Amino acid sequence: MDDVVRSDHEGAFSIQEENLAATKSLSTAPLWLALDQGGHASRALIFDSQGRQQAQAYAPITTRHISADRVEHDAEEVLNSLRTVIADIAHSLGNDVRYLQAAGLATQRSSIVCWHSLTGVALSPVLSWQDRRNNGLIDSLHGYRNEIQKITGLMLSPHYGASKLRWCLDELATVKAANERKHLQCGPLSSYLLHGLLQEHPHVVDPANASRTQLWSPASGEWSAELLQWFGVPRDVLPTPVATHHRYGSLRVGNHIVPMQVCTGDQAAVPFAMGSLQSDTVYLNIGTGAFVLAALQHDIGNAAPLLRSVLYSDATNVHYALEGTVNGAGSALHWFNERSGIDVNRALPLLQRTQIKQPIPLFINGIGGVGSPYWLPNLPSTFANRENEDEFASLVAVIESIAFLITANIGLMRKHLPHLDHIVAGGGVAICPYLCECIASLTELPVQRIEEQELTAKGLAWLTAAQPERWRHYSNAVHYLPKVDVTLKARHLQWLQHMNDFN
Repeated sequence: MDDVVRSDHEGAFSIQEENLAATKSLSTAPLWLALDQGGHASRALIFDSQGRQQAQAYAPITTRHISADRVEHDAEEVLNSLRTVIADIAHSLGNDVRYLQAAGLATQRSSIVCWHSLTGVALSPVLSWQDRRNNGLIDSLHGYRNEIQKITGLMLSPHYGASKLRWCLDELATVKAANERKHLQCGPLSSYLLHGLLQEHPHVVDPANASRTQLWSPASGEWSAELLQWFGVPRDVLPTPVATHHRYGSLRVGNHIVPMQVCTGDQAAVPFAMGSLQSDTVYLNIGTGAFVLAALQHDIGNAAPLLRSVLYSDATNVHYALEGTVNGAGSALHWFNERSGIDVNRALPLLQRTQIKQPIPLFINGIGGVGSPYWLPNLPSTFANRENEDEFASLVAVIESIAFLITANIGLMRKHLPHLDHIVAGGGVAICPYLCECIASLTELPVQRIEEQELTAKGLAWLTAAQPERWRHYSNAVHYLPKVDVTLKARHLQWLQHMNDFN
């Protein structure tokens, strides 16, 4: 294909085996532990001083899709999955566990939990970032949406933690009882996991996860009194805000005690998988959702309908980003997989432009609610202009819908940041060549797909290791160059008209 170029990054390396067979004594100490808690599994990964992955442990978790707007996990299961991978990685390292210098934790943002302050027992499920069960509260706060956006940098949305915390306070008897006895602690999933894993049982929160509660002010670094009042969440149940790089506490790994030095959100860690932030780069991670990030060199003020995010902070620095979110990425493909006779997971890495035959319908992608830039939490998902029941054509339409939403976000980003000139993409869904081809054609920007599976863990490990210069950030990449595609552009224009009609 003349618009795709495969290349090796300078200093390429091969990832070692990811099973849990005992490793040989490692010649490159020190070692760093990255704990990545995601929507489908928890992982523990070991990296050496040059950024090479040495070992990995994996434990799946269950996601409960109770209804279209209720998505949750069992809190104890999530916590125990991390305990499992920590124990497994300790077994894998054997005596080399003594080389571990520090650990970092990255979690799903916008997911929340309530637990008992004395026992640590969870009093609620983990309400997922995909959960929208308290959209009624969001509707009642519509008059405050501009003030909320100004304080938080976020659009008013049921995906963020505040409305979920309020639901727990209103609806769960265990939470009400603990609150009355002053034994209630609440917060992002990261806070619950830190409390359960660390010997000191801290009640703290990092900026990336605090910001996604929609109760925290990036300007002050504290909980906002106005937001707490509007959402009806008491301050004393929330964790203490601290920096991304912070002495969180002590983690036992086998017979070794390791300091937990970094905590952040999964998407906030991704850009650092490529090293220091680059001002000309669009960072794109496509998993269950797709997240588009661009580093900000200074505060740009109101970025609506995009988001302003905190990527990292330490004692002296804070790094911000402009962000767009697409809820229906991998989740939309999962939705289609359950309704079709196509094995989507097998089809994705094989699908490219040369295989596409017309006609292709439009898919209006409302899976999980439409995030930026449209913010339509209840948009129905439907195929438009579908002439027949061709499942392959419908799969192509779903893939194109993801590209259309990503393109909408990148287009708005470039209005704020016109110097953005290329896209670095990763994540499980980015393995689809046709998706990357669509993004390159529609944005008219080259796409560099990183063939590194664990971007969150890689970025987290680099931050935990204090951002070393001698760090091999990735091995191979595939480059997709922009190419004129008249029929794709025509469908994109039709899709834009449909979205404008809904808006």
